[in-house]
Amino acid sequence: MPVRTTTNRSRITAKRHGDGSLCRMAEVLTDEAVAAGLGSLDGWTGDHTGIERTAQLPSFPAAIAAVDRVAEVAEEMDHHPDIDIRWRTLTFRCATHSAGGVTQKDLDLARRIDEIVAQ
Repeated sequence: MPVRTTTNRSRITAKRHGDGSLCRMAEVLTDEAVAAGLGSLDGWTGDHTGIERTAQLPSFPAAIAAVDRVAEVAEEMDHHPDIDIRWRTLTFRCATHSAGGVTQKDLDLARRIDEIVAQ
């Protein structure tokens, strides 16, 4: 059963091993830490439960090319966003599902997505 503890910047999610000892998982950031991280990103909104950005590309092929580049980065990082494709409008959503919210991995991936969409 997961155990949650809270610090100023994050909520640490852990679960117990079979012997009862704690196994530390990814740290879910607090709303304040997420807001601070989003401050340096382009167009992202959200809180500790998830972050999201919508980007409009010049054409459908350009949007699909951006999704392809995001897919390559996501594989490299072993961290994958949810992506909604509506013609040339892309919506990216990031949360670390295994941790139950936004972790530093999500902010790092969002930064990489920003770089791709800006190209």
